[in-house]
Amino acid sequence: MSAAYPVRLALFCLHIVAGLYTCTLVFPFCSQAARLRHIQRWSARLLRICGVAIELAALPAAAAGTLIVANHISWLDIFVLNACQPCRFIAKSEVRRWPVLGYLAMRAGTVFIERGNRRALGPLLLRVAGHIDGGSQIAYFPEGTSAPQGAMLPFHSALFEAARGAAIAVQPVALAYFNGEGEAHRSAEYVGATTFAQSVRLILSGPSMVARVAYLAPIAPHGLRRRELAAAAEQAVTAALARLGPS
Repeated sequence: MSAAYPVRLALFCLHIVAGLYTCTLVFPFCSQAARLRHIQRWSARLLRICGVAIELAALPAAAAGTLIVANHISWLDIFVLNACQPCRFIAKSEVRRWPVLGYLAMRAGTVFIERGNRRALGPLLLRVAGHIDGGSQIAYFPEGTSAPQGAMLPFHSALFEAARGAAIAVQPVALAYFNGEGEAHRSAEYVGATTFAQSVRLILSGPSMVARVAYLAPIAPHGLRRRELAAAAEQAVTAALARLGPS
């Protein structure tokens, strides 16, 4: 274990406490723009504590009012995207019940979805479409769960209907994590039976990493069914990951 681990762990915990303070005592008195600035700075600081540097490998961050869809590797993905450009995330309802992090996600404006509840999908689509139409950035991981690098899962298409309903472009984003030798950084992966505590320990005790982020060309939803839109986004991310480096 790295000798720096105890220091990094202490900084990590203090930073979480600072986030709780901001969400509870600052956010209620902030404008939406101010909240987003707080989220961006907090996310960037968290990544520095975790030893993660961001490298933008393609287009600049998305314009307002798009649906961002990205491959999912780690809990770090949320903070990488927020550090680039803060947005509202769609997350499974279980996240809301996570200790501490669930509260932070809720106060940051996360939109929660109950997986398998088809009855809740219609109202959720309307809510998401409303946020997009209002100029908010909405982001989610259409694989539905995290996957090891090099093993991206198929994109589920249901929530792409929100982009169609709001006539808003989908912007695919490719994410990958590398070590100092340019190889895939496996400690970033939050998969299988790994707990959150185990994942944090692996990241904080391991070597630093680079998160490569590629914002890809937006895909207009016009004339495409949701499955076609999902397939186009999946193909764009798959091709970008091959260009980002080894897996």
